[in-house]
Amino acid sequence: MSLAFLYAGQGSQHPGMGADLYEAYPVFKAVLDSADVDFDLKTVSFTDPDGVLNQTEYTQPCMVAFAAGMTAILYEMGIRPDYAAGLSLGEYSALQAAGVFTPAQAISLAAFRGKAIASAAAGIPCGMTAVLGLGDIGPAAGMPVMEGKCALFKEFADVDAFPLCIDSKDTDTIVQTIYLISKSFGGINLEDIAAPRCFEVERRLKEVCDIPVFHDDQHGTAIVVAAAMLNAAKVTGKAMGQMKIVINGAGAAGIAIGRLLISMGFGNIVMCDINGIIGEHSENLNWMQKEMAKVTNLEKKTGTLADALKGADIFVGVSAPGIVTQEMVASMNKDSILFAMANPVPEIMPDLAKAAGARVVGTGRSDFPNQVNNVVAFPGIFKGALEGRATQITEKMKLAAALAIASLVPEGQLNEDNIMPEAFDPRVADVVAEAVKSNIER
Repeated sequence: MSLAFLYAGQGSQHPGMGADLYEAYPVFKAVLDSADVDFDLKTVSFTDPDGVLNQTEYTQPCMVAFAAGMTAILYEMGIRPDYAAGLSLGEYSALQAAGVFTPAQAISLAAFRGKAIASAAAGIPCGMTAVLGLGDIGPAAGMPVMEGKCALFKEFADVDAFPLCIDSKDTDTIVQTIYLISKSFGGINLEDIAAPRCFEVERRLKEVCDIPVFHDDQHGTAIVVAAAMLNAAKVTGKAMGQMKIVINGAGAAGIAIGRLLISMGFGNIVMCDINGIIGEHSENLNWMQKEMAKVTNLEKKTGTLADALKGADIFVGVSAPGIVTQEMVASMNKDSILFAMANPVPEIMPDLAKAAGARVVGTGRSDFPNQVNNVVAFPGIFKGALEGRATQITEKMKLAAALAIASLVPEGQLNEDNIMPEAFDPRVADVVAEAVKSNIER
């Protein structure tokens, strides 16, 4: 197929092209080239010293025609541009005629989305108030952490990510800053923002942004814990819906883990913080912890972490080093499962937990078996969301990611020391991405 367009317009920097068209043209051409379409844009330049042919009377209608014409061609080729996602060509044309989609919107969205998919761009804004193992160290000191995160995005999923450290602890400032730059990215990965601020930041950004917003400290961690728990349950024979689970750490990760495990129906969950078991009786809880207290600790337990672990099946630690003793592990049910994920020193070392009776032990470290680390989740999640033109990352997509990660260890290969795929398994990001893409809701 061969196509040609004639565009007449003003422009000193790019003769014959307006700036918007100049930016959008390479994107459209790249799409058409990939479909073996020979496309040529002919331009004619002119001057208009009297301003007779102004933006409204001439240039804007030309941009409308170009956007509409290109949209029609893409539809004919079976390609649905992101700015018209979910619309038939007739519906898009009607909306465009009514002014719902302006020429600038159509062109800029096409150019942005095309670049986002071509380079898979994601921004990583962070508050640096909860850096893993370091705490509230500020944006300058936290930059190397974010640069490392960006390197992981690129290495594992070929996603180009950019570190954006925000020097503020004010929720309104953080939300406004991220929102104002969001049009430059295909997705936003929030990082190292302390609870409870992180919950409000994510909620508000999801309300105003038209791209995926994902707090990895919450949801990435929850997804890998759920995946590990699915396979650990198969190894130990523990039944869904009947497990007694203790989560130590009621911050961003702990609360997200609890919410996902509840939605998946694993069983009764008891959450603990530095003061012990959390329940509706507890004082000094933040608003999110109060919400969790309503749906956890159904047996109304009180006491310390040691009290919570008596008769428990599973321990999930996202807290502090060395706080679980062998006596606590011995008090748990037979074939207990422990995910001690404090880094770099876990809540209990694997050899001590095994000696005390634990059957399956996972940590966040790569030098022990069963690494439960969100590096197997977030690269593939963003790859799938970007490639699938998702506008948000839903609970359905998170569940699909957890199931996909768990599936990467065949049942015949499952054992006490092999419940999770290796971080460097080249299959992981693609399998997770496909699972996410197939569960995008339009």
